[in-house]
Amino acid sequence: MLLAAVLNPVVALVALWMGSSASQWQKLPVAAFAAALAGWLLLYVAVRFGWGPAIDVRRASAGVVVAQFLVGLVWAGIGYRWARRAL
Repeated sequence: MLLAAVLNPVVALVALWMGSSASQWQKLPVAAFAAALAGWLLLYVAVRFGWGPAIDVRRASAGVVVAQFLVGLVWAGIGYRWARRAL
C-alpha cells in the first residue's frame, strides 16, 4: 500500500505542480489532497483494466488515498520550497 503511494508518478507530478504554484504554505494540504485524488483515479483505472500490480491494492483504497495524501504533502512542500527559492 505504501509502495503504491510512493511510486505513483501522478501524485508526485500533481503535488509538485500545485505546490510550486501555491502562494501560501496553508495551500499545501489542498495540493496534497488533489494529488491523492489524481493518484487514486490512476489506480482505479489500473485496477479496472487489470493492469499489473495495481490489483493488489483494490481492497485497500482508503489506505492508499491516505498514504498518497501524506506522500503528496511531502512533494507539495518540496515544490513550494523550490518555487520560493527561485524567486
